[in-house]
Amino acid sequence: MQDRSVVISGVGLWTPQNTITNEELVESYNAWAKVYNDDNEAKIKTGELLAKPFSSADFIAKASGIKSRYIYCKNGVLDIDRMRPKLSVRADDELSHQAEMAVNAAKKALLEANKTAADIDMVIVACAYTQRSYPAIAIEVQAALGINGQAFDMLVACSAATFALQRAHDAIASGSSRGVLVINPELTSPQVNYTDRDSHFIFGDVATAIVLEAAKTCQSEHSYTILGSKCVTSFSNNIRSNFGYTTRVTDEDPYEADKLFHQNGRKVFKEVCPMAAEHIESHLSSLDIGVTQLRRWWLHQANINMNLLISKRLLGREATLDEAPIVLDRFANTASAGSIIAFSEHHKDLVAGDIGVICSFGAGYSIGSLVIQKRD
Repeated sequence: MQDRSVVISGVGLWTPQNTITNEELVESYNAWAKVYNDDNEAKIKTGELLAKPFSSADFIAKASGIKSRYIYCKNGVLDIDRMRPKLSVRADDELSHQAEMAVNAAKKALLEANKTAADIDMVIVACAYTQRSYPAIAIEVQAALGINGQAFDMLVACSAATFALQRAHDAIASGSSRGVLVINPELTSPQVNYTDRDSHFIFGDVATAIVLEAAKTCQSEHSYTILGSKCVTSFSNNIRSNFGYTTRVTDEDPYEADKLFHQNGRKVFKEVCPMAAEHIESHLSSLDIGVTQLRRWWLHQANINMNLLISKRLLGREATLDEAPIVLDRFANTASAGSIIAFSEHHKDLVAGDIGVICSFGAGYSIGSLVIQKRD
């Protein structure tokens, strides 16, 4: 019988050169809020407008666990007359910003997997936002890397990476693909409302990539058999981004109309945490694996309090940082890349036979998980 085992053979992590600390964000936001409140003092007094609340670095760290984040373009973000990145315009014959991020991460993953472009026949760019609708960023990346085959984009918010990994696994298991590159170029900063105290600190920019292939072709020092994958969606408006090409014709201001990222944080916390815990538990149960058999949890990096609650629901106690690494203090919420960053930075110490789970959860709601085992 032909072996259809599918493995993760390489992972790549690329970070921008620029970072922004909580302190920098707070200084800029508070300066902007003061100007806003001063300029609208009369309307605030009559109740026509609400005063903008001030923030602090301690508030951000306590609410989220985030202390800093990488950003692709820092220029303009801290300017109180702009409060958003100022990206350069690239010509149609130049590599787009997001494709550049993707290529950088892909090269790192290919190197770790000991693979070249000739070994890959499918590219999936999976992320929360894409720079344009078409042509697909994935096809642009495919061309830049010199890969033959097919390429397409997937948008499943913060679960885009795990959903794409399931698609990649199925393609290899069925024999329709030899090697797949799943890339998550999370250019989130253009969708951040830096004038909103409750969300301006949440996201960071980064790119991750993973190589999947059949076990029989794997030549990687660190590889993992995919024991199972599971994805589920359930519609909710509690995390939403309405900015898109139709905004141009509705004549709405993306800031005033709340078109950028916004969420009902309390409802998300209350609803998603039990959903994610139940998802992981049922996935493990379907594979006859007990929760206590897991060596490591690579969870979505959105909020430290969510991760602590999910692990506590499953283990009956808080997981240690060795069991469930936290990277959001340095990276912030990087949408679908979060769990992949955690995997990238915390997987080489595992030994043959160790089992772990990569799990994401986010807007949709969407939840995806892969149970993997370290190979000899």
